[in-house]
Amino acid sequence: MALSLDTGAQIVIDRWCRVFPGENVLILSDEGHVEEGMALWRAADRLGASVELLTIQSSRSHPGAFFHSIREFVLRNDLVIGATNFSLITNCVTQEVLAQGGRFLSLPLATNNGSPLLSFDFLDMDPEEAARTGRGMLSALERAERVHITTALGTDLTFGKRGRRPGLFNGLAGEPGKVGSSSFEIYMGVEETVTEGVAVLDGSLGYLGCPAERIRLTFRAGRLAEIEASAAGERLRRYMDSFGDPGIYVAGELGIGLNKKSRCVGNCYIEDESAFTTFHIGMGRNLALGGVHDAAGHFDLVFHRPTIYADGVPVMEDGRPAV
Repeated sequence: MALSLDTGAQIVIDRWCRVFPGENVLILSDEGHVEEGMALWRAADRLGASVELLTIQSSRSHPGAFFHSIREFVLRNDLVIGATNFSLITNCVTQEVLAQGGRFLSLPLATNNGSPLLSFDFLDMDPEEAARTGRGMLSALERAERVHITTALGTDLTFGKRGRRPGLFNGLAGEPGKVGSSSFEIYMGVEETVTEGVAVLDGSLGYLGCPAERIRLTFRAGRLAEIEASAAGERLRRYMDSFGDPGIYVAGELGIGLNKKSRCVGNCYIEDESAFTTFHIGMGRNLALGGVHDAAGHFDLVFHRPTIYADGVPVMEDGRPAV
């Protein structure tokens, strides 16, 4: 059942961000999401915060450069909410917000079916339940140096994580230095030159929604080296090339969905990558996710029902936690 915009905004501001009277809150949104931006503003204002809503031009297809250009203004705030069409969580300014004790919530508002993201009922997932679901997997992944993933369709991938620590997103951004995300997931900035193998994509192409057909992808030395020659594959290639940066072809993140109210049906990329029983590969920039790779952007490729091994120990079997 769809939420009202004010209900969705209240979940974000009160439950996730735990906004309190007198703190400085910056909501960075864009022209395509004015109503949602205002709903967030109202929710923070009702709690007595000092709120600024900055609306940028929708023509900025990738707003990361603009976010950096207003760095000093951003850093004056206790809480920053990135509520534009695209994710700002991997931007270097986000790291600065956290380093000085601020909080950042990634709330990208892009949807593919025309409905406002704040109306999607996956926002109502219990953050504590998501944390409980992921706790065993997170612990096993923390101890491992290699992660191996297979699926029944033929995915067979190996990721490296030496020196990298996985984390868990469940919406919460209520403590100093805390980064939160509307994507409920285990995330890990993987070693950027290690990912190897084949992935058969059957879930979502992030901002592009679900492909019309499965796409076979080949990774070598950390990069997406081959995309299957098909209509769906060519669409993916064109989108990646639109960033104008070969760094977008680097596999920067491994994620595991934890939201049991999400469905991977292509309506909203945040819902797709959050969906329980899926995993995703984050392409491009992985700053603020435990990695060191910068690029012109970040987006996720989502796959169904993985079996995941951490140093040979199963942590997920056919999409269900094994620990």
